[in-house]
Amino acid sequence: MPKARVYVTLKPTLLDAQGRTLEQALKSLGFENVASARVGKYLEIELAPNGDLHEETDAMCRKLLANPVIENYRFEIEP
Repeated sequence: MPKARVYVTLKPTLLDAQGRTLEQALKSLGFENVASARVGKYLEIELAPNGDLHEETDAMCRKLLANPVIENYRFEIEP
């Protein structure tokens, strides 16, 4: 079955509080090479092999999986 791999992240102009907390935690554990961190969502969705999977996945992202006001998304379809 085809699978959509969806990545959702905050837009770069927005403060990522979770990313900032993660960055500070990593540095406190001694990982001094961490310059910054951003946190997002990763989703895997199994799809029936019918129709235009790219178009359908894009619609899912626009309508539910991502908030286009504050988030960016990208996806890939795995055959």
